[in-house]
Amino acid sequence: MFTVLSRQPCEQAVGVPVSWKSQAVPQSGFKALSRTPAVVALVVLLVSVAVLMAITLIQINQKEVLAPGLKYGIVLDAGSSRTTVYVYQWPAEKENNTGVVNQTYRCSVKGSGIASYGGKPQAVPRAFEDCMQRVKEKIPADLHKSTRAHLGATAGMRLLRLQNESAAREVLASIQTYFESQPFDFRGAQIISGQEEGVYGWITANYLMGNFLEKNVWNTWSHPHGVETTGALDLGGASTQISFAPQEEAGPRANSTVQVSLYGYDYTLYTHSFQCYGRDEAEKRFLARLFQNSTDKSKLVNPCYPRDYVTSLTMEYIFGSLCTEELRPTHYEPGYKITLEGTGDPSLCREKVYSLFDFQVCRDREECSFDGIYQPKVKGTFVAFSGFYYITNALNLTGSFSLDAFNSSSWDFCLQSWSQLPLMLPKFDEVYARSYCFSAHYIYHLLIDGYKFTRETWPKIHFKKEVENSSIAWSLGYMLNLTNMIPAESPQIQLPMKPQVFTGTMFFFAGVALLCLVFLVYLCVASRLQGGSQHGIDHGFDAE
Repeated sequence: MFTVLSRQPCEQAVGVPVSWKSQAVPQSGFKALSRTPAVVALVVLLVSVAVLMAITLIQINQKEVLAPGLKYGIVLDAGSSRTTVYVYQWPAEKENNTGVVNQTYRCSVKGSGIASYGGKPQAVPRAFEDCMQRVKEKIPADLHKSTRAHLGATAGMRLLRLQNESAAREVLASIQTYFESQPFDFRGAQIISGQEEGVYGWITANYLMGNFLEKNVWNTWSHPHGVETTGALDLGGASTQISFAPQEEAGPRANSTVQVSLYGYDYTLYTHSFQCYGRDEAEKRFLARLFQNSTDKSKLVNPCYPRDYVTSLTMEYIFGSLCTEELRPTHYEPGYKITLEGTGDPSLCREKVYSLFDFQVCRDREECSFDGIYQPKVKGTFVAFSGFYYITNALNLTGSFSLDAFNSSSWDFCLQSWSQLPLMLPKFDEVYARSYCFSAHYIYHLLIDGYKFTRETWPKIHFKKEVENSSIAWSLGYMLNLTNMIPAESPQIQLPMKPQVFTGTMFFFAGVALLCLVFLVYLCVASRLQGGSQHGIDHGFDAE
């Protein structure tokens, strides 16, 4: 009774309903009121997290890698008989530190080689002008200043330097002065060594044959597995080169081997350059020997010239070269004219051409070519370019063919009269046409008796001019080697969102998510505290 009387005033004082069972009504109201913001906060939190993940994935996976563009390079191949200008381009990011280089333009400079300007070096730039004007049009104007240009002179200038060093310097100085007025980054005119010429030719041949790089299934460049390199045979006007990877280390003749590093791989090469054994100089030595062995010094019979062909050459043409200086007659008159008559005798021609080489010193020596020069045994396939290609092409032979086919074509060509040659050659030039018979027998002895190719290995020689519109010449190998030293540019990455926008968006949604998380934690803690307090009150009244 005391309990009943004492409870009613407390209930009325605090406004609590008379029935204690109705205490559940305000607790349910509290939960209903707190559930709505909790649900909203949870939804916002989940949405914010989803947005953060989506933006991050898109930004990472949908980025576009933009190549830094193309780089260009110019190489002037200043040979003994002509100068050729090549324009190369490659991706600026490069591949394993070496550029993937393509030839985009080629221009033949009018006139003869720069060595012929020894007496008038100031005239060299005028010969270059036409080709260089075209080169400017092929390379974007905004890249002119960053485009490196190089001139490499070969055997013709090597001979001029030996014969008249000051004249060679003046020719190179004239070229240097000319290019300083051009918009390109000219890196100098230099005379490259015969060994360098051979190595660069080997690099060119193997690059174009796909022995360094190939496109894989993902359309990216990779190094082909199990691919053997190809040997290179180059025949110029004043020198000839042979380069290949030998079966074994050279050992005691290591001066004939060089180390080459390209696309992350190292190669050991044998290479040798034979000065004065280029096609033009070899023929001058041949004519000089005919003169020596002839009783009539004013009229020579040439078994290698076509039948019924007659021409006159000066003593200076034959004996003015450093390669024929030792054969020069005592009574040398540069302007004295010598008449030559062709007989078109292939057997006699082959016999006399043999005497241009000293094979006796290499007799019974397997690793020796001629003139006492060390050479390991040839192995694998070879590509023969420059003069080799033009000679066999005149014989209507290209690619690979048997030695019998070569001999047969050589014999048939040499038996033709002079009047028949214009009908046989697609491009007739007197100087070259009269000499193709000599040239055919010359490369026969060079390849068979000199380099020791056999009837079985001859078909492994591929006579080529170019591969996929890129000329096989030392200049491309030179450019590939130079790109090892040209700094690569980093690729540009274009993202779906600008970095500032991406960072701001990430901060915003991360902040919203964090606030929602804090709010939910607060509601959870408040709910627990409210539940514990109510449970204590109920327990106290029940005890009463």
